[in-house]
Amino acid sequence: MGHFSLSVVGKDRPGIVAEVSRVLYELGCNIEDSSCTILCGQFAMILVIVHGEYSHVPEIDPAFDPLREGMGLTISLHELGDDEVSREKGFAGRPHVISVYGADRPGIVHAVARELAAFRVNVTDMTTQVVGSGTRPVYVMILEADIPDSVDLAELDRVFERIRKELSVSISMRPVDPVEL
Repeated sequence: MGHFSLSVVGKDRPGIVAEVSRVLYELGCNIEDSSCTILCGQFAMILVIVHGEYSHVPEIDPAFDPLREGMGLTISLHELGDDEVSREKGFAGRPHVISVYGADRPGIVHAVARELAAFRVNVTDMTTQVVGSGTRPVYVMILEADIPDSVDLAELDRVFERIRKELSVSISMRPVDPVEL
């Protein structure tokens, strides 16, 4: 039995999920986990798939060539070891949602992510987008994060205060029940 990660990227249009899932079905693969989104008109999807017999990329990868050629998709397939596949979705610490809003400018994601990493906070999900008018774009970032019990939330908020001032952004943090995620 082989586990694989499969990533699919290309210009968004109807039918991408249908065609990718058709190939997987015809191969006899099971989709264990997946996520997809549209980013500035580009479709992006990542899946973890499993096959009962195939365990190597060359056994599966050629089946995607028609989608690469016919739909112009970039499709990457990678073998996953047993130690790389986890079905655990639990949090080791305290789950929080962190929201960041401000004028669009380079460096917002890095500033927040750098400080979270310094506190050993695991970002479990992130969504960003630019909203508002073309003359007044607003950058929005929503993070789901697992904050270790050892982190002093007041200290983390002091770091966020420094980022708020440096980048003129609003940052809020709220705890959530893991069931909400």
